[in-house]
Amino acid sequence: MTGFRQQTPRRERVARVAPGFQNRRRNRRQDALAGLTGAVRAVPDGMAAAALAGVNPLHGVYAAIVGPVAGGLGSSTRLMIVSTTGAAALAAGSVVAPLAPAQRPAALVLLTLVAGVAALVVGLARLGRYLRFVSQSVVLGFLGGVAVSIVAGQLPGLLGAPAEGAVPLVRGFDVLLAPARIDGATAVVGLGALVIMVAVARTRFAVVGALVALAVPSAVVLLAGLDGVATIGDAGPLPLLPDLGLFSPDLVAGGIAVAVIVLVRGAAIGETTPNPDGSRVHADRDFLAQGAANVAAGLVGGLPVGGSAGGTALNRAAGARTRWAAVWSGVGVLAILVLFSGVIGHVALPALAAVLVVAAARSSRPGELATVLRTGGLSRLAAVTVFLAALLLPVAAAVFVGVALSLLLQLNRDGVDLRVVEVVPRADGRCTEVPVPATLTSHEITVLDVYGSLLFAGAGNLRARLPDPAGTVGAVLVLRLRGRTSLGATFLALAADYARALGAAGGRLYLSGVDRGVAESFRRAGTVSLTGPVRMFGATDVLWESAAAPYREADTWVVRHRGGG
Repeated sequence: MTGFRQQTPRRERVARVAPGFQNRRRNRRQDALAGLTGAVRAVPDGMAAAALAGVNPLHGVYAAIVGPVAGGLGSSTRLMIVSTTGAAALAAGSVVAPLAPAQRPAALVLLTLVAGVAALVVGLARLGRYLRFVSQSVVLGFLGGVAVSIVAGQLPGLLGAPAEGAVPLVRGFDVLLAPARIDGATAVVGLGALVIMVAVARTRFAVVGALVALAVPSAVVLLAGLDGVATIGDAGPLPLLPDLGLFSPDLVAGGIAVAVIVLVRGAAIGETTPNPDGSRVHADRDFLAQGAANVAAGLVGGLPVGGSAGGTALNRAAGARTRWAAVWSGVGVLAILVLFSGVIGHVALPALAAVLVVAAARSSRPGELATVLRTGGLSRLAAVTVFLAALLLPVAAAVFVGVALSLLLQLNRDGVDLRVVEVVPRADGRCTEVPVPATLTSHEITVLDVYGSLLFAGAGNLRARLPDPAGTVGAVLVLRLRGRTSLGATFLALAADYARALGAAGGRLYLSGVDRGVAESFRRAGTVSLTGPVRMFGATDVLWESAAAPYREADTWVVRHRGGG
């Protein structure tokens, strides 16, 4: 009818919007299923992580409730699970180990808060890009050392043998060297749980393997009346509020070390876990989410949390579609805690030790570590050094060793990984790269290209590789700098010194392809005259155009001065 808008039939409108509703409903169903599947895994993992830290396993359960919720709601990596991890738990345990047992729970909660604040600072300051300097060889060496430390440190609990030693490796050897101290019942329970874990892992019920490995041996202990086997009920005081009186420089350093562990692992997970909708992953936002998760965990008495590689892999395998799968995981852990709170106290500690041993073995990544060891001398040295540090030092100290070693490797790469070549034009219009001449040639143009960093030691190494201008007359050097967005004070001083040496010999230095910001830094420095012995040409969108322009000008200058000479 004229004057009236034609109405779309109701059936047609429903058909148009129905797929969206169906997709959302399917996503909600998949997320809930994936979250509850993850909760089944998170409960034993959280309990085991707390046992690894040397505190009541409820610390880990509380962290497994709030960590996935706070982390899942805030992270840009939507399928990442923020929960307890073995490396963070071991680091936290090494920090609070010197304290009296009664003080450890409150100190651990305070440590979790410090780690959370440190992660928030890193995220707010947008420092995520600097974590890329942590070498992969350092990370793998650290993870391998942590895995061996976990296995060695759990031997006393697995076998029921008292042990002495400053580090887990020594305590593990102390047990093996004195088998007479092993408690038979505890060893049977622990080794039985180990067998169950390995056996169930080979079936389609692998996701509940840890839960079965805790439940079956614990039921045997309860029904058989094995009072000599320790249970969670014997594990010490329950989680407490933080005690500010325990605040100390060592605890702050430990919290920062835990934050580094958490953020490095979280960044690695973010890089390997794309979002289903194709949206970008932002490391700094993930750092903020993990910081918030640690603050939340500390406020409820939990231990440190971070991106969990195993939890994230399970979340993806279970069909998670959105961040709500992580939220459901935390809710599922809370439901399990409420429903089975009376049972948790009867879980056998040797079974928890078995869960930790298997988890550590799975996280060691021996294949990747072996690849690093075959890569080269520096990578091998870094991996072995950090591996030994994780074995022989407190984990917090090993973290700082790894960070320092990564920085040294980066500086060494900047200084050593430098290649300078001469670019020689050919008759057909193309160019050839040849070795740099030892000296410049009078009244000739030499064009050099540089591969590698020109910051710090790289600039110093460049000076040693430039041709010597001494004894020449009217020589010109064109140095290509295309693609470099920053050049430090060392390079500026080098250019000034070399330009003066060239100018004294009647020559010139041309810098081509210079970024606008780099050119401005030259002008601000004022170390050389850009209209005298140093001439600068900015980069353009056309390749080699910024090098051709100074070459033409230099050629004109050389011809004029050669004739004048």
